[in-house]
Amino acid sequence: MTFSSTEMVNLISSYFWPFVRISTVLMAAPVFGATNVVPVKVRLILSLAITALVVPLLPPITYIDPFSAAGLLVMLQQILLGLAMGFLLQLAFTALTLGGSSTAMPMGLGFANMVDPVNGVQVPVLSTLFTIIGTLLFLSVNGHLILIQVVVDSFTSMPVAPVGLTSDSLLQVALWGSRVFMGGILIALPAIMIITLINIAFGVMTKAAPQLNIFAVGFPTTMAAGFLVIFLTLPNLLPRFMQLIQQAFDTMSLILEAN
Repeated sequence: MTFSSTEMVNLISSYFWPFVRISTVLMAAPVFGATNVVPVKVRLILSLAITALVVPLLPPITYIDPFSAAGLLVMLQQILLGLAMGFLLQLAFTALTLGGSSTAMPMGLGFANMVDPVNGVQVPVLSTLFTIIGTLLFLSVNGHLILIQVVVDSFTSMPVAPVGLTSDSLLQVALWGSRVFMGGILIALPAIMIITLINIAFGVMTKAAPQLNIFAVGFPTTMAAGFLVIFLTLPNLLPRFMQLIQQAFDTMSLILEAN
């Protein structure tokens, strides 16, 4: 069996373009893109393995010279699309970090920081706890497999071509950020309300009895109340987080179908 140079170039091109999109998604998406957890070599091998498995199932890809102007434009479109898909899902995890930070600050745990395993930055310890729980929930419902399926389906709804995301699609990605702030505040809202009411009560007590040492009494009380509220509201984290994940996947489908 012999292959001509043209056939060989077409074969490489049919694997190269899906690899660019898949590898970009895995680089930007949570769990896969955690630099402190998943090494770059593992992500590269995983991208190659997924590409080798899904390319035979994809519709035929038109040959585009990677070294031409059109090839450069296609590569930019594939990278932009992969970053947008991974970024949407990453923002859902950012809501957990925001919710943990908003809960830790009024509790007095804002000074207790540790490295976030997903983003690799210093965040309050409650944010790390929420992120770890969210990651385990994401894996338990096979969210990583759903992400791979969405990426594979994207080659049908948005084939490899110089034309990619439109301005309306990019606007949808930007508007998704507002939902992240809303989701983070809703996660932290019970603790914020309870601790705010406790602080108001201590303010009234201090006004009535100025000799009361508010720092000696208020700090352990607000921290204990915060932990109690977290313990009582933690079961509600699953439906709230799953709603954010579902909305992220729905937004992915929306920007893919819009093109």
